Amino acid sequence: MNKTKAIELVKLLKQTYPEATCSLDFETPFQLVIAVMLSAQCTDERVNKTTPTLFKRCNTIQDFAEIDIKELEEIIHPCGFYKNKAKNIKLCAQQVLEKFHGTVPQTMEELTTLAGIGRKSANVIMLEVFGNPQGIAVDTHAKRISNLIGLSSKKEPEKIEQDLLKIFPKEYLKDINHLFVWHGRNTCVARKPKCDSCSIKHLCSYYSKK
Repeated sequence: MNKTKAIELVKLLKQTYPEATCSLDFETPFQLVIAVMLSAQCTDERVNKTTPTLFKRCNTIQDFAEIDIKELEEIIHPCGFYKNKAKNIKLCAQQVLEKFHGTVPQTMEELTTLAGIGRKSANVIMLEVFGNPQGIAVDTHAKRISNLIGLSSKKEPEKIEQDLLKIFPKEYLKDINHLFVWHGRNTCVARKPKCDSCSIKHLCSYYSKK
């Protein structure tokens, strides 16, 4: 897909989903760090049901660093993989306190040194907290849609991201993940895409082959 069609695709999706924004609830930068960690292989809806209790219990980064790991595991249990996530949450809080003086770092390079934060999570944090998108967070929706539309034939999120970055101008980076998530939830659903009602079907490789 060339840049002209890529821009048309984004504009059409923005018209289709004008309300598309980040689905995770947070008030502070570190709360988003935690929410993003919990969202791994878990729905944002489930995370948003879990974090109010967690954020009430842990008001500060220090609280996250000091909370008993068993108590933390119990609170985040509904989000799945709770043992590994609890370990990463405590270690991440300790790292932010010790290495970054209690402030969430503002670069991709520094964010990805934190426990539990990979490139996808760092992309979300850079966009949602700092308004400075450095790339595109490739989650399950972005991966599926990129493959179906024909934006990328790759399977690895990092390689898909690189393909997307070659196509979409920088000024659209802030929108792409939100739009793909909303499109994936509402139209281009995993089990049976609703192609007939899709606003970008004329740009889609999968639809053209049907």
